[in-house]
Amino acid sequence: MPGLRFQVENYAAKVRSLSIVWFIYAGFAFLTGVAGLTFAHAFFSHHFGNWGNSPWPGGPGPEFFGPMIMRFAWSAIVIRTGLAFIAAWGLYERSQWGRIVAIVAAFLSLLKFPFGTAIGIWTLVVLLGYRNATLYEEI
Repeated sequence: MPGLRFQVENYAAKVRSLSIVWFIYAGFAFLTGVAGLTFAHAFFSHHFGNWGNSPWPGGPGPEFFGPMIMRFAWSAIVIRTGLAFIAAWGLYERSQWGRIVAIVAAFLSLLKFPFGTAIGIWTLVVLLGYRNATLYEEI
């Protein structure tokens, strides 16, 4: 059937484009996360002099709570970036687990407005539905 073959090739191109955008999003999320946490660390450590005052005078923060928040934030960035990278790799390889990971990553990225919301909606539109699931299995 030439029509079905065209649909599969067209869908494969969409999945390939989606995987490339997930790779870009993973890199973007990592870079913005590192920049934000570097800024937060400098701010709370009084590295801005009189320009920035942290809520905790005389130091980088409470002895226990401040470092715990920073570790949690670093962990969240690494997990979010890793999930986006794994989703991109799975879609690039066209594996069945890649589709599932991409759907999970898409739902989680919906909260990261505007880029995460856009890629999450695009991923859900491309990967969900009976027709799209059938086409994904064909490629």
